[in-house]
Amino acid sequence: MAITRVKAQPKTRRRLLISLILLAFLLWCAWDTSNLMVTRYTIVSPRLPQRFDGFTIAQVSDLHNAVFGKENERLLALLQQAEPDIIALTGDLADSRHTDIDAALAFVRQAAAIAPLYYVIGNHEARLAEYPAFEKELKALHVTVLHNQSAYLDRDSQRLRVAGMDDPGLQGSRLTREEEAQVAENYLRAIGRSGDFTLLLSHRPKFLPLYAQYGMDAVLTGHTHGGQFRLPSLGAFFLPGQGFFPRLDAGLFEEEGTQMVISRGLGNSIIPLRILNRPELVVVDLKTSPGGD
Repeated sequence: MAITRVKAQPKTRRRLLISLILLAFLLWCAWDTSNLMVTRYTIVSPRLPQRFDGFTIAQVSDLHNAVFGKENERLLALLQQAEPDIIALTGDLADSRHTDIDAALAFVRQAAAIAPLYYVIGNHEARLAEYPAFEKELKALHVTVLHNQSAYLDRDSQRLRVAGMDDPGLQGSRLTREEEAQVAENYLRAIGRSGDFTLLLSHRPKFLPLYAQYGMDAVLTGHTHGGQFRLPSLGAFFLPGQGFFPRLDAGLFEEEGTQMVISRGLGNSIIPLRILNRPELVVVDLKTSPGGD
């Protein structure tokens, strides 16, 4: 009996090809979402005290309870390798939708063994009913929590001011843009101006004009997640509040002498995937001049 081979129909082959392409795309997105990287920036300012030339800050932003390796060992290894003088935690350590306070505190406990920690609240923590207990635990781990306050670092009679600004979300999640800007200005007014070089930690980058107005020398922010979906040479595709192809999405910006770094963050919110946007640990070196050591 003759056996006749039945050829695959063109439609079946197309479906198989589409399925393979989709699978490859999802696997690549999963790799892109979990494969940590370090982005290093240099902020140069003649206002920086000489004793702080070469001062290094590691910035952890928007962790959102993400865990990289067993007990965050991959992230902690990168922090260790950066040899920071301080670690800046610029908000959203915990996620308000899938909250895991224990995971956030476990990371903090181990990071505190690497360098002193300075923390400001993000919009996700601002929504947490558990936040007061969370902050109490942070302080028990010797984290410096800054609520529109400043701390000073001293080196041989020279000092650097580390200021921290609360997230406007503490005043409510339904503020208009004008109300948010007013809250942010009130916070900055409480922090005050200073003749000292000031490093400001703040969750949201969109207040850059206000940071410049209040004389902040360097600012570390996050919140944007780099847009999560990025396009080559174009950056973030969309950001709430900034629209399509936003300006303040990620990287180093300058306005009227204020230099601001926006971290693309480590974790994710709502959508659990990143595209062309690997999670990043930011490391910032402060220099008195471009050729400073």
